[in-house]
Amino acid sequence: MRRLLTLLTIAASPLLADPLPRADAVFADPDMAAVRLGQLLFYDPILSGNKTVACASCHHPRFGTSDGVSLGLGDGALGIGPDMRLDPENPPEQRIPRNAPALFNLGAAEFTHFFHDGRLERDPSRPSGIRTPLGADMEQGFASALAAQAMFPVLSGDEMAGHYSENDVAQAVRRGMLTGPGGAWAILAARVEAIPEYRSAFDTVIGDRPVTFADIANVIADFMVFEWRADDSPFDRYLRGQGDLPDAAMAGMELFYGKARCSACHAGQFQTDHGFHAIAMPQIGPGKAARFERHHRDIGRMRVTGDPADAYAFRTPSLRNVTVTAPYGHSGAYASLRAVVEHHLDPVASLGRYDISAAVLPGPAFASDRAVPDDRAEVAAIAKANRLVPVRLDAGEVDAILAFLNTLTDPKAVSGRLGIPVSVPSGLTVPR
Repeated sequence: MRRLLTLLTIAASPLLADPLPRADAVFADPDMAAVRLGQLLFYDPILSGNKTVACASCHHPRFGTSDGVSLGLGDGALGIGPDMRLDPENPPEQRIPRNAPALFNLGAAEFTHFFHDGRLERDPSRPSGIRTPLGADMEQGFASALAAQAMFPVLSGDEMAGHYSENDVAQAVRRGMLTGPGGAWAILAARVEAIPEYRSAFDTVIGDRPVTFADIANVIADFMVFEWRADDSPFDRYLRGQGDLPDAAMAGMELFYGKARCSACHAGQFQTDHGFHAIAMPQIGPGKAARFERHHRDIGRMRVTGDPADAYAFRTPSLRNVTVTAPYGHSGAYASLRAVVEHHLDPVASLGRYDISAAVLPGPAFASDRAVPDDRAEVAAIAKANRLVPVRLDAGEVDAILAFLNTLTDPKAVSGRLGIPVSVPSGLTVPR
């Protein structure tokens, strides 16, 4: 009873601008045969054009289901994480344009938009149930929007497909043959189906019909739902009345939901409102633009909606396990959690003094790394789009917020429930 009264007192405290969330996230209950099959495919480089890059290469449990760098190198890189380097026989043409987002809780029902700009979303009004910028023929067969997000990396030359015409998948992508006979997806599905262990596993999951790329994506999504469900952190248990938080974390929680107004955007059990906000986040690297556009801007949500009001706005990231998912920001501009928290206190001033040494950029320098930071007009445009009002906090208050953020870590989710397989059916090298 006393514990309940404590919770009610805190929830009603005048120090809290927003009420505490409820620990009531809803998750799907995936079939374990599909989950175990998805685990193997997630770690298998068979899904990349050159058979060198797996999903896990950029979303690895060692790096909090991201890759530990600001902007990865994708196809043409050797190794993973901060130690990745260029393959001298096949160097990448540029860095991957955006930071690899973490995968925690993407199977929760509340997650309906995917990627930093939300270009893939659940849409019940459409026959497929999803909406993508790639068109209706790219939306068929996926069990969820989470499954559909798997189609993007395998079609990206920078990420998994390979460059131009160096393999059959890259050739199909270059010709615009994505779906249908001879398309990139059909090539990948045929590769997987030709491996007896995979064919046998799919027999259990889908029966004896031919394997499609959507089938592959669906089981990978099932794996992610199971493996990285993160709803048993100290904060979750506190919300359920199952334990207390340290004093420093309690002070940080009161700031987070009160004076600091973090919860204005980082709302809900997983600290995201799933909205899009312009907060003057520094832009580094090649930017999300077609190569023919010859610029390094990343206008965020506006690239999807076409609405100037969405310029430089990016999806509010969940803060679940945030202490292990560095670097931060859509371009990974900040390697330090303290630095990105301090950026939120006065975004425009922080942007103005940003130094690219705050990022983690593996391999040699690319000309695009500093293109936007050195472009005064573009930096001014990013600053002008900012919608985040400055907040005054002292160093001790920032320390308290960091202590609270630490309570959002779910150790079981960080390590993963199934872990990394010893080997995969293709016999290719598992990213470790």
